[in-house]
Amino acid sequence: MSYLYLLLALSLAISALGWVYFIYFFSIGYGFAISALSVATAIIFRDVITWPVVVFCAVLFIYGIRLGLYLLLRERRSASYKKILYQPENTTKRPLPIMFMVWISCALLYVGQISPVTFYLYNLRGGLVVNHWWMWTGAIVAAIGVAIEMVADAQKSAAKRVNARRYVDTGLYRIVRCPNYFGEVLMWTGSYLICFGSCCTAWQWVIATLGYIGIVYVMFSGARRLELRQAEVYGNDPAFQAYIKRTPLIIPFIPIHSVAKYAWLKA
Repeated sequence: MSYLYLLLALSLAISALGWVYFIYFFSIGYGFAISALSVATAIIFRDVITWPVVVFCAVLFIYGIRLGLYLLLRERRSASYKKILYQPENTTKRPLPIMFMVWISCALLYVGQISPVTFYLYNLRGGLVVNHWWMWTGAIVAAIGVAIEMVADAQKSAAKRVNARRYVDTGLYRIVRCPNYFGEVLMWTGSYLICFGSCCTAWQWVIATLGYIGIVYVMFSGARRLELRQAEVYGNDPAFQAYIKRTPLIIPFIPIHSVAKYAWLKA
């Protein structure tokens, strides 16, 4: 368990950026924490590291660094993003107990998300027979998810440069309205798949499952916020109404077109 405490301490340290500005708990603190945790995992288990682990940790490192830098640059350059970022709900000071609860919850979630690869390595070090093909599968699925997210962000940025006031329905956005969130769900699905070949104990399954459910919840919550925000801006546009009726919200080809009515997704 000592390795989990080390990872939690690191996660707390990086996500503490949220004490500077609350939204950073979930944004740049998240991205940089995932990068740091991937590196720390490789170092802690360097004696039993395998090539699929190297690939997987590299994918997470690139993902986290890219996300953190992307959000920082968007904050500096995008007026529309600044308007969203500095909404009252993001700038109002929270009571100290709430700040601690959010900080600790985020740090625990980030460790839970990356835990499958740590369990794979811990059990491998303990002499258990792990399945390397599940590790490779998880790494490949995660890499595809990161690629989708990167392409989606690039396509959105390009579309907004052409017309900043129009919703994006080109490229991957023709298939799904939140392809960046789908890419992230896919990435963490790849992470969770690693458990199936890691000889996980019951408590390891619990930690990994809570981490996976937690990030999927966060992604659907983010998609709900985007849906509500877009409804305010584009709700009277017939073309937009036609777009959202034919295009799934977050999972391609799965006809979930709206989650706005689900108040329990508010995070």
